[in-house]
Amino acid sequence: MNTDIEKLVLQPDYVIVGCGVSGLYCALNLPEDVSILMLSKDTFETCDSFLAQGGICVLWDEDDYDAYYNDTMKAGHYENNPESVEIMIRSSKDLIKDLINYGVDFAKDSQGNLIFTKEGAHSKNRIAFHEDITGEEITKKLFAAAKAKPNIEMMEYTTMYDLIVEDGVCLGIRARDDQSTEYEILAKETILATGGIGGLYKHSTNFPILTGDALDVAKKYNIQTEHLDYVQIHPTTFYSTASGRRFLISESVRGEGAVLLDKNGNRFCDELQPRDVVTDEIRKQMKKDRTEYVLLDMRPIPKETILGHFPHIYEHCLKNGYDVTRECIPVVPAQHYFMGGIKVNSNSHTSMDRLYAVGETACNGVHGKNRLASNSLLESMVFAKRAANEIKQHIKNNNTYFDQEHFKEEFK
Repeated sequence: MNTDIEKLVLQPDYVIVGCGVSGLYCALNLPEDVSILMLSKDTFETCDSFLAQGGICVLWDEDDYDAYYNDTMKAGHYENNPESVEIMIRSSKDLIKDLINYGVDFAKDSQGNLIFTKEGAHSKNRIAFHEDITGEEITKKLFAAAKAKPNIEMMEYTTMYDLIVEDGVCLGIRARDDQSTEYEILAKETILATGGIGGLYKHSTNFPILTGDALDVAKKYNIQTEHLDYVQIHPTTFYSTASGRRFLISESVRGEGAVLLDKNGNRFCDELQPRDVVTDEIRKQMKKDRTEYVLLDMRPIPKETILGHFPHIYEHCLKNGYDVTRECIPVVPAQHYFMGGIKVNSNSHTSMDRLYAVGETACNGVHGKNRLASNSLLESMVFAKRAANEIKQHIKNNNTYFDQEHFKEEFK
């Protein structure tokens, strides 16, 4: 038994558990004169934000508000929190402008105007994108910005395993790194941005390290959670018998004209219905045909669009023996996204004082029972910024505590 475990106490002003877009954007919106410690369970690149392909929704045209709102609500089976949906949509344009200022290279036309694509359950083209690796583009630019800040420290291969709680108040976290060093990290406020639960599934588009760590500590301390059974299955991942993470075939390929076919080459559903509906149709067809996959036909999309908009999907399929400009590819549904999580209010605060949750690990009600495509990156950053803004208000007031009566009332 190894008894030579080093134990260290760290005291940043704020600790953020997770280095995806929600954690990064929260850190970048906190004041530059406070110390921030960010933890990554693995490498900084091993976060699901890197994997987002399709893009990020935006209300670029004010006339689109009602349609965008209704599309989000319909996809979520009207179980969405209307306040959260409105906040997200109304904040989207400013967020896109901010990301552009961070250097995010969204697709533009020859006049320099943003190009918008479409995905399932969207009634209009409203999704800004960078090729088919939008999440990677955004995450890399935010990571570079955070790394350049002298007040932000980042630690890789460091896993949170517990909270530090006293009298029902979060005082920080306990963590350990891959060298068995133990850390007691005391902070004025703690932000959980640990991602989803895909690592708990045999077939998932998520990285295996995403195992619901924040949910474990929430259960331990009776922190409120919500809709833990709301798990989204993505209709189209590249079929493979190999173990490990499933490669996502972006929904935007269907938005650009790709169709789903049965084993005989016949189209069997409306590909632009919400993800849960398309998933059900695929499963029914697989059962009917007695197959382990259906076929996705990208040939209706012009070759130049495939090579320009979906170069990484094209390359992945080519390496696996399929030229999507000439033949269909096998696809199958797989676990993709977690709509439930730690219950938070509109400023991303949990039911425990001095503890926030942002990104996929949080549930503010935006997505309802089923997430509308390309709302994830948007929602993660919009509500991460709101957490940062509330923390800044606490700093201004020299007070890190909520008004307790309002706090208790909100989380009854």
